[in-house]
Amino acid sequence: MLRSPQFYRYWLDFRRVLHDWARAKRYQADIMNELISLVKNPLDGQKGSVGSNSKYSSCAVVGNSGILLKKDYGDLIDSHEIVIRLNNARTGRYQQHVGSKTNISFVNSNILHLCARRIGCFCHPYGANVPIVMYVCQPVHFLDYTICNSSHRAPLIVTDPRFDIMCARIVKYYSLKRFVEETGKSYDEWSSAHDGSMFHYSSGFQAVMLALGICDKVSVFGFGKSTLAKHHYHTNQKGELKLHDYEAEYDFYHDLSHTPRAIPFISDKFQFPPVVIYQ
Repeated sequence: MLRSPQFYRYWLDFRRVLHDWARAKRYQADIMNELISLVKNPLDGQKGSVGSNSKYSSCAVVGNSGILLKKDYGDLIDSHEIVIRLNNARTGRYQQHVGSKTNISFVNSNILHLCARRIGCFCHPYGANVPIVMYVCQPVHFLDYTICNSSHRAPLIVTDPRFDIMCARIVKYYSLKRFVEETGKSYDEWSSAHDGSMFHYSSGFQAVMLALGICDKVSVFGFGKSTLAKHHYHTNQKGELKLHDYEAEYDFYHDLSHTPRAIPFISDKFQFPPVVIYQ
């Protein structure tokens, strides 16, 4: 396999994609205004639509919190033009609460890495025609992307590294702010409390950020927690990953729905769409 012409082609593609991604990895304040061309237009191209500057009329970002089982949001979620789901969360048996429609599957690259072990890189719980948008957790996962992209019928889009940097800065800002306000400690002590270099935004956070850039209206479901609810509606996971600061992300969602201009690092030229958080 390692000496085959096919693997050599994969290896060349892997090096090219990784090189391009690394070169583009920088902060750019107005990257939010480029998400239509970077993500929406390629998705629409799959359906034969010509790229334009228009946004989707409405988008629902559906998280995986167990609080969803306390509400019957299924029909409301499915009424949106675009429904974005996270990390291949199942909908079967939960449609009453989470809906059944999926237009975009948003995942982290660890999910694709697991899928890459399957025949044909099958990673489509919502159907083979549902496109996948993915952020890269580890650069080596570009090898999975290179191999799987050749076999996927629907688009497999990697988030732009400039967008990743934007998301990372915003989440770290809210995490630092919360840490200092709650503990009274200095910024220098934040790293030891949040796994330092392992700290990362959640998939849900970046999916919401994506929706802000490609949708005229955004609804957010299943973000939050309760002592009376499961951590995830579809799994038995007991708690949160330490590399995420969900409380800081909740502070971001509060600002997003009430005072979006308080959110740092995003260009003043970007027009925030109205956002509704459903608890």
